[in-house]
Amino acid sequence: MGAQIRVYRQKIASTTSMQKIFKAMELIATSRIGKARLRVSASLPYSNAITRAVSAVASQSEVDHPLTTEPDSIRRAAVLVMTSDRGLAGSYSASVLKQAEHLIELLHGEGKDVTTYLVGRKAQAYFDFRGRDYAKVWTGGTDAPEFETARQLREALLLDFATDFEDGGVDEIHVVYTQFKSMVVQEPTVIRLLPLEVVEEEVESSSDLLPLYEFEPQPEDVLDALLPRYIESRIFSALLQAAASELAARQRAMKSAGDNANDLIKKYTRLRNNARQAEVTQELSEIVAGADALNAS
Repeated sequence: MGAQIRVYRQKIASTTSMQKIFKAMELIATSRIGKARLRVSASLPYSNAITRAVSAVASQSEVDHPLTTEPDSIRRAAVLVMTSDRGLAGSYSASVLKQAEHLIELLHGEGKDVTTYLVGRKAQAYFDFRGRDYAKVWTGGTDAPEFETARQLREALLLDFATDFEDGGVDEIHVVYTQFKSMVVQEPTVIRLLPLEVVEEEVESSSDLLPLYEFEPQPEDVLDALLPRYIESRIFSALLQAAASELAARQRAMKSAGDNANDLIKKYTRLRNNARQAEVTQELSEIVAGADALNAS
């Protein structure tokens, strides 16, 4: 019985230690997610403005630009997968990778080659473990992305997009990331980044009509200047939303782990008390039995 009690004491001590770690990580994620959400909100005005500018140029001019023109045939697609650098975030990275696998399978079913670009050590470990190739990987700071990372991603993707298929180039680019909708809901999302699809929305009144623009220099030159910045802003927005989603998932996972640890502590405490009570009962029984034996003699 004494050995069993010691086992339960050790389990209670180790679980209590883990519970403190879970609580600390939950508090860290909670403190950082506010800043992450503010960064997402702060990026929206610029992203919306440049999207409106690109839409105006593309929709109000007869321009044939490589970034907005659908190719005759798509033979190779690039897929950018955004996961986390660290674990302990529930199914966050697993959900993104599952969505990426579904997209890659769909592209292969359409007869397209796929070139993969990875963000986060979890995606890198996933592909390395399976012995699958990828073009490039970016790691470090997935829960606090820098704009320089978005610039590097844009440069790499646009370079491959401008390269001929025979030289290893791609004809379209997809991004798989987690869209942050609320603290409770984070949804794995796929967007086609290039070629750019400009959708002209219907307007309800004359006040919603876009003004007529005169472009100087030519619309092609305006698009040459705007589209790289547009792609950069879209990628950075995806990185920011992925970071907020990662922190929300980690906060929720650590709270759940802490609650489970608390339940285990209660369970082990009850088992320890039962073992102690059984030990005391056994000792009393031995004392009574010894006293009866003495009286009988």
